[in-house]
Amino acid sequence: MARAGTGARTAKGLAGRLSQLAEGAELSEGRVRSEVVGRARSVVEKAERRLAVSGDWTVVALAGSTGSGKSSLFNALAGRELATPGVRRPTTSEAMALSWGDAPDDLLDFLQVRRRYTLAAEPSRQNLVLLDLPDHDSTEVAHRLEVDRLVQLVDLLVWVVDPQKYADAVLHEQYLQPMAEHSGVTVVVLNQIDRLPRAEADACVRDLERLLASEGLGDVPVLAVSAVTGLGLPHLQKLLAERVRDKTTAAQRLAVDVRAAAQALLAETGPGGSGVGPADRQRLVTALSAAAGVPEVASAVDRAWRQRGALATGWPVLSWLGRFRPDPLRRLHLDRSLAAGRGGTAEVEPARVGRTSLAPVAGAGRARVDGALRQVAEAASAGMPPGWSDRVRAASLERRADLPDHLDRAVSTTDLQMERRRRWWSVVRVLQWLLLAAALAGVLWLGLDLLLLYLQLPPLPDVRWWRLPAPTVLLGGGVLAGLLVAGASRVGVVLGAGRAAARARRALERAVEQVAQQDVLEPLGQELDRHAGARRALEQAAG
Repeated sequence: MARAGTGARTAKGLAGRLSQLAEGAELSEGRVRSEVVGRARSVVEKAERRLAVSGDWTVVALAGSTGSGKSSLFNALAGRELATPGVRRPTTSEAMALSWGDAPDDLLDFLQVRRRYTLAAEPSRQNLVLLDLPDHDSTEVAHRLEVDRLVQLVDLLVWVVDPQKYADAVLHEQYLQPMAEHSGVTVVVLNQIDRLPRAEADACVRDLERLLASEGLGDVPVLAVSAVTGLGLPHLQKLLAERVRDKTTAAQRLAVDVRAAAQALLAETGPGGSGVGPADRQRLVTALSAAAGVPEVASAVDRAWRQRGALATGWPVLSWLGRFRPDPLRRLHLDRSLAAGRGGTAEVEPARVGRTSLAPVAGAGRARVDGALRQVAEAASAGMPPGWSDRVRAASLERRADLPDHLDRAVSTTDLQMERRRRWWSVVRVLQWLLLAAALAGVLWLGLDLLLLYLQLPPLPDVRWWRLPAPTVLLGGGVLAGLLVAGASRVGVVLGAGRAAARARRALERAVEQVAQQDVLEPLGQELDRHAGARRALEQAAG
């Protein structure tokens, strides 16, 4: 029961890793070489099918070259002659399955083995399926392909070699060395040991162990047996019985496959990018702001503020001439008071705002934007392999065609706060009109005196202020004071214009930053998140 519980926990853990591998492969699609992604998906499909078809059964395959005595060993383990040994090459033409107990058909169908035999279940071999594979060095291509296919599917591989060909290059280079990661589910049997004296047999075993260790297979059990005399056969039977009772052999084999596939994907996924730093973000916003005409709009705000301030605080006799000068913001179609109502502060709906008359993004401006997009993508994907970094760059350009319209819309819908309350302007305006009224009163007084003098009528009373005629004080004082107030107000207007331009620039840059976030950084960030998700899933799958 304890072993069954261990097997269930192992299978459950493997199922979780399979899910992570499938997720990692899905996220890596189009970013990693298709053959690597395809291998990972094949591993997931194979493992899921293997776990679905009788995970309690252990499939052991006897594989080897022609003349190694593989079929004789199969018969010895079966306790009867099922496979036909012979000297004809190749001997085994197709795989044969022997099960102790009724093996489920879906398992053997999964293995695609047609020749099937069943023996009565034994306590030490219950739920064991033993396969006799074709010779891996067969002259028949179909036989070699069958071996290659089943080697990838079985739970435990028993390689049968003989004293003459245990160092065969084909066996070691094409099968053992590439499967070094599967050493935990591999056994090597040196058959025909009865043909050698004891000393030579021991030397042969030591040399085989040395050779396997040099290939990264030092922990693979090496058993010396004789299928003819039965020498060493009990040791092999005991090993198989232990693997069957363990009930984790299948999961161990699949876990190695999952780890290898995950590590292959991880190798091509690489480390995470450095992301978009504050300096890169600011560089992008600066480039987009320049392309959107933010400096031009800020300058227009400065000039419009000065012009409107001069109209409000200047000497009325001269300032009215400024009304004939075009307003810089209206010329750019950026006067929100036209859309919100004169002097209003209502929000302007983006859908009702037309294009500005700012110059479209082109020439040097477009080149600067492209350079900023390239720079932010390269900084974000630094350290990533080409497949992933290419997709990060593509993501940064995904909405590039919409940038000009979105930037123009951002500028046109930004509240430049030109209608903010400026109480001192109103105070100065009232004062200027009072001073103008005083000057006009002085003009009328002097004019009336001249008229009375012309008509030879008695003049008006001689009124003096500060020893000067009152009409002269009214006229001169009104004009002089109006000009002085206008000059002093000009200083305040200029200072206010600078603050208004800076305030407008900040508001515009915030609007541009939102466009950068939506059209550049958001899709770029999604790709970075995808990469991080792929790494996280693959690291969990690799264990």
